[in-house]
Amino acid sequence: MNTTLLAMLGFLCWTLFLLVLMETVRTKLVLAGEVSANAFNPANSNLSPFMQRLARAYANCLEGLPLFGGFMILAVVAGRSNVTDPLAYVLLAARIAQSTIHLASTSSAAVTARFTAFAVQIGIAVYWAVKLHAV
Repeated sequence: MNTTLLAMLGFLCWTLFLLVLMETVRTKLVLAGEVSANAFNPANSNLSPFMQRLARAYANCLEGLPLFGGFMILAVVAGRSNVTDPLAYVLLAARIAQSTIHLASTSSAAVTARFTAFAVQIGIAVYWAVKLHAV
């Protein structure tokens, strides 16, 4: 498996990790009788601030997956992973950093750092789009 596909696998596994974490906490809340099984909403707005941030971090991954994953899969299918390989792990690291910062804090400094991690991903996507479009 090449670098691009390994980074794509990492992105998928990170997204799955966030989902499993959220569902583990939700299950604990139900089993402890703190929340009824039908009381959850997609944003976790009736739960703790951490759970709200976790729902958003997970949603951010889902929102980014078609864009970033699309470029990665396109590059591999087109035999152009030489375009995506050099920055694939950087993109994955920036995604994990964005989610981790999101889970940790909503302070001004944390939001700035989170945006910076997202901006890195957008910059990489734009670079890939330009390079993949070039013949």
